[in-house]
Amino acid sequence: MKKILLLLIAVIYSFNQSSACTSAVISGRATPDGRPLLWKHRDTDFLQNSVKYFKGEKSSFIGIVNSSAKHPTEVWMGTNSAGFSIMNTQSYNIERNVKDDDRGTANGRVLYRALATCATVADFKHFLDTIAKPSNIEANIGVIDAQGGAAMFEIGSYRYTYYDANDPKTAPNGYIARTNFSFMGDKDKGAGYVRYLTDTNALNIASSNREITPAWIFSDLSRSFVNPLLGIDLRSGHYNKPETSGWFVDQDFIPRHSSASSVVVQGVKPGENPELTTMWTILGYPPVSVVFPVWVKGADELLPRLLTSTPKETNTPLGEKVDGLKAKVFSYHEGNGSEKYLNWEVLYNKQGDGIMQRLAPVEKEIFHRTEPVVERWRNNNTPNLDEMKSLYHNLSTYITEQYELQFHL
Repeated sequence: MKKILLLLIAVIYSFNQSSACTSAVISGRATPDGRPLLWKHRDTDFLQNSVKYFKGEKSSFIGIVNSSAKHPTEVWMGTNSAGFSIMNTQSYNIERNVKDDDRGTANGRVLYRALATCATVADFKHFLDTIAKPSNIEANIGVIDAQGGAAMFEIGSYRYTYYDANDPKTAPNGYIARTNFSFMGDKDKGAGYVRYLTDTNALNIASSNREITPAWIFSDLSRSFVNPLLGIDLRSGHYNKPETSGWFVDQDFIPRHSSASSVVVQGVKPGENPELTTMWTILGYPPVSVVFPVWVKGADELLPRLLTSTPKETNTPLGEKVDGLKAKVFSYHEGNGSEKYLNWEVLYNKQGDGIMQRLAPVEKEIFHRTEPVVERWRNNNTPNLDEMKSLYHNLSTYITEQYELQFHL
């Protein structure tokens, strides 16, 4: 009961930046199939995100964009036709004497430019070495490539530090995690230290068993309700009725009211076709959304309508459904700060009919339908566009039916 009271009444005044993402770069030596992974859980003021295709200078690419951007020149995570993938988290402790609103103003444009021009980790390193300074970057930027490269860069306007996830000295467990501070920055400044603990604690265990997969990341990180500082895990079953009221403060969990998307790019092994790189994509608040896989190949014509928005739209068809469920989770609106309260009982309960619990088998089925198709492509070393079109249609129909059947959305 003491822990519950701590959660309900203690006010934790750590940084609460809306651009407060959680991420990891995972080397192929820590995954069961030897393919690297790149994960970003995005928190932002722009809560409606879409997937968009771009024809770049050297490579075409797909990326996560703000749905409100009619002609986006910023991308917040993506992958290109060369198998190069990139993401960022805002850092708040590299540059001194900078207002938070002015930090990292070039971050999204840099990701866009890198996807258009880079093919490898080495290319991105050269990109950073040659761009004009000050670069107006303040971020932790993770990248993977089709040669097995996997790295994290902590980047300021004039300098950066490079961390190789394939180097046992740098990443003894095969991964590098970051939230909203950088180790090259001022000590004990920045944000996201509690989320960083959640991230690394889970990855330490999973990496030792080589069980880090996209499905595991979404289940155990994107939908984690662990707060290690308070010593709680809401999913343990000890924080539901009748032990509690079912309401909790939405503070320092990985998924939060400001969570707009969560994406895992699953790379390829050296020698595999870069077109097999898969961007497993969750749009909206992850606990009430589901994954959808997409590829760069054919994306100019085949991207699923559920994940895209037109210049006249502010959300995607899937995002509309997800926002409807999210409103039930954050349904307390009495006074300033009321959005901090989370109705955990609606999301997850002992009866097993919480929104997150009802969507878990839906997402499992999405993986079940997708993985044999991808495995067949890997055996042939190329994606089949007819099969891709059929899979997109199959998954779109299934997801639409499930939201209508279970939630009347």
